[in-house]
Amino acid sequence: FTALDLLENYSVQVIIGPQTSSQAAFVSDLGNKTQVPVISFTATSPSLYSGSLPYFVRATLSDSTQVNSIASLIKAYGWRQVVPIYEETDYGRGVIPYLIDALQEIDARVPYRSVIPLSATTEQITQELYKLMTMQTRVFVVHMSPDL
Repeated sequence: FTALDLLENYSVQVIIGPQTSSQAAFVSDLGNKTQVPVISFTATSPSLYSGSLPYFVRATLSDSTQVNSIASLIKAYGWRQVVPIYEETDYGRGVIPYLIDALQEIDARVPYRSVIPLSATTEQITQELYKLMTMQTRVFVVHMSPDL
C-alpha cells in the first residue's frame, strides 16, 4: 500500500503528529490531495501556512513568531549588529530569512552569517569560532540542535 492509497481507501479522518516541518509538509500535501486534515504540535516552519495547505493545522507558534520575539529583545537592548550562527539543515536555512527580515525591521545589521554543517568536525567548528572572535560584532543568535 502507498500512503495515498491508505488515505483514499481506508476512511482516514485525520492525521495527527508529523514531528518535523519537513514531515508535516510531505504529509500535508497528501492531506490536501485527499481532503484529510493534518494536525502537528511541533512543526514550526513559516512555509507551512494555511494558504497553500488548507488541510494543515499548526498547534504551535511558527518560527516567524519566535524570531520576532528575538528581534524585540535585540531592539530593547539597543544592539545594532547581530550575527546568526546556525546549522546547515532545512530547518536552519528556513528560519534564518525570517530572522534577517525581523532584524532589518528594527534596523539591526547582519554583517555575517555563520553556517555550521552537520558534518563539521571539532576543528572546523573551532576555526569558525576563531573567525567570529575577530569580528567587531559581539551579539550572536545561535540556532542549533543539541546534537551539534
